[in-house]
Amino acid sequence: MSADKAAPTSAPLQGRSVVVGVSGGIAAYKAAHVVRGLVASGAEVRVIPTPSSLAFVGAATWEALSHHRVLTSVFEDVEQVAHVRRGQEADLVVVVPATADLMARARMGRADDLLTATLLMAGDRALLAPAMHTEMWENPATRENVAVLRERGIRVLEPAVGRLTGPDSGPGRLPEPEAILAAVHAQLGAPRTAAQDLAGARIVITAGGTREEIDPVRYLANHSSGKQGWALAHAALARGAEVALIAANVQAQTPPGARRIDVVSAADLAAAVAEARRSCDVLIMAAAVADFTPVERSGAKIKKTEDSDAPVIALRRTEDILHASVEERAEGGGQSPAAIVGFAAETGDSSASSLELAQRKARRKGADLLVFNDVTAGVFGSESNAVQILDAQGELRAEAAGEKITVAHAVLDETRGVLAQKGWVPWDA
Repeated sequence: MSADKAAPTSAPLQGRSVVVGVSGGIAAYKAAHVVRGLVASGAEVRVIPTPSSLAFVGAATWEALSHHRVLTSVFEDVEQVAHVRRGQEADLVVVVPATADLMARARMGRADDLLTATLLMAGDRALLAPAMHTEMWENPATRENVAVLRERGIRVLEPAVGRLTGPDSGPGRLPEPEAILAAVHAQLGAPRTAAQDLAGARIVITAGGTREEIDPVRYLANHSSGKQGWALAHAALARGAEVALIAANVQAQTPPGARRIDVVSAADLAAAVAEARRSCDVLIMAAAVADFTPVERSGAKIKKTEDSDAPVIALRRTEDILHASVEERAEGGGQSPAAIVGFAAETGDSSASSLELAQRKARRKGADLLVFNDVTAGVFGSESNAVQILDAQGELRAEAAGEKITVAHAVLDETRGVLAQKGWVPWDA
């Protein structure tokens, strides 16, 4: 399967119904970007602001962006039983921002306005994006409310850390709209049967592409954008996993709830993976790691003069991190990680097709799964992908194509299958 078969989907949320709840916090204005993004993705969006939130953003804004009338009270649109239907019909209810008060009322099952009534009807089809001052977020009452909501299957994002409304800063800032939208796409992209099926799993995901320095100015690199690794992180978080994301030169915003470790070179990545893989359940190596690095790095910029020849740069092989991870697991009795997943971007040559080369690599590496894509037609930086998922013997287990979040869920489906075959149980079980 070649990459050009994965045509971008212009409306990935076409046919999905999303309610955007807005509670009374100053970050309410950022919800406008979320509504716009969901509508642009094809979703049918209805906005339910709490009465207090209208002091920050008026109903006219929400009606203009969503193209639907805005209701706030259970006594409006009574003949349509809006306080019941909105929650019943929604594929997802997203609250942006979710204040401490809103989460306290949701935890208690209150239904004293249209938004909390809708949340009560939606059950676990909800995603909350908190925003409040640090002291409120860290207050034991809020922490307990968040824990209870999560136990009920409601996804509560971790707030961002940064400048708040006053001169203070810390955890409690609303995640950026792009991160919230990615979380929504991940939630709606998950098969309904997969909800929270990775709860308790510790997953390490590598993403991006390494850089190998030649001198202080130049480096060897590749075209990897990190988008597929990011999609995997969002999808894993949506399915309840604890995610550590080892990012090689990726500028994207960290998925809310993921722990991020930034690295530059293949050696940096190898060291980070060696540390992380000893205490994880799943290792997913989606980063594009340089196969070669300069033998020596020049301390000064290599100059180009009129009478100089082009420099000859000697290269050496970098560590095969995927194979090293498989070997270490074998030497340790197969205890950790329970599942190891590699990625392979291939092009065919005169000796074999890209699939045949990927099958050879699968057998050589020995990972539980190898996710292969043919990059002959180009796929790096795209919003879509097309992959074939091979087992350790090079046999085809599954195929997936479409938006990268769709591919991510397909990879996690197969990964969950590996865990089931091995009788995996969470570390804390």
